[in-house]
Amino acid sequence: MEIKKIRLGNLLLPSNVFMAPLAGYTCYPFRMLAYELGAGLCFTEMCSANALKYEDRATKRLLLTTKEEKIKAVQLLGGNPAVMEHMAKSDLLQAFDIVDINMGCPVPNVFKSGEGSALLLDWKRAAAIIRGCKKSSKIVTVKCRTGIREEDMFAAEFARMCEDAGADMITIHGRSRSMMYDGKPYYHEIAHAKAAVSIPVIANGGIFSAKDADIMMERTGADGIMLARYGLENPFVFCELTGVPLQKTALDILKEQITLTAQYYNETFTLQYIKKLASYMMKKRKGTKQYKERLHQSGSIKELQEIVETIFADKQDENLLSQI
Repeated sequence: MEIKKIRLGNLLLPSNVFMAPLAGYTCYPFRMLAYELGAGLCFTEMCSANALKYEDRATKRLLLTTKEEKIKAVQLLGGNPAVMEHMAKSDLLQAFDIVDINMGCPVPNVFKSGEGSALLLDWKRAAAIIRGCKKSSKIVTVKCRTGIREEDMFAAEFARMCEDAGADMITIHGRSRSMMYDGKPYYHEIAHAKAAVSIPVIANGGIFSAKDADIMMERTGADGIMLARYGLENPFVFCELTGVPLQKTALDILKEQITLTAQYYNETFTLQYIKKLASYMMKKRKGTKQYKERLHQSGSIKELQEIVETIFADKQDENLLSQI
């Protein structure tokens, strides 16, 4: 795929390969890793506007960032235009340059509450949310799906509404809400949306290799791609796509992630996050299944470091890095 910079307001994103907001994973340490490897934009985990309104401690923790994170983007989930506007303008989000509005989450309890992909059914409310968030003077982006059901998709029309309401960029997951996270993406729906608007359109969904990224760009004509689960499984894909040089192994990366996470979060969070990340990264590594139980039973950072070194201290990374 062609790597290019993307202009959003006063920001010039260094590449058009983005990392999706993923609950439980895209905390500050992982975002810093993705940026180092070549990502042009990374988002916080999905943050509930209602929870932030009541200053929920766990939700506020999702907003952790530092001056080292040069481009800061938060994803907000909410269905009430007034609450979304209030939170976008609040001091809690003062450090963030970009507010991304979640209009794509397909999870049943989110959908039933009128949030996430439920906004695909209420364009008037969706537009009001975009307009309200724009009052924060921040860059506002939208992440959505192609529609609710496979037999009724409307990505182009929804993209036009988002642009008319003031959105600066839209990311389209190439599946309907009913498809959840499975099935082949509907490339033509993203292509129709790209042709319908003048703002950048980012393609998401079903990208599990550099080849998949090429296919997504070729078939949609999108301005860029957004990686999700595969970015966790193989963070090196950012280097592979963008050409950013890297002399680190998977073990180097995980050891640095442990150190950085422990610097900003407590031990419980560090253990939970690193175990999940390591589990993703060991998926296609031969002979690692025998260590999975030991990994998840680690009760301290020292134990975690020891098992991570056992799993990842081998020659597999040399073959991977030689391809970058």
